[in-house]
Amino acid sequence: MLPVIAFFLGFAFGWLRATKRGGNRLDKLQYGAAHGIGFAIAGVALGILIARMGQV
Repeated sequence: MLPVIAFFLGFAFGWLRATKRGGNRLDKLQYGAAHGIGFAIAGVALGILIARMGQV
């Protein structure tokens, strides 16, 4: 569940970042996808870390 939430937060962050830089719709989608994937990978790593620490 954490990676899915992280993906959507990253997508929104990337979309806003591209908007601030004056990008068109395809730029926004690319930034959103790239940030979403990065955030999702970080979410997976965080989930593994939490599970390894015995919190879940």
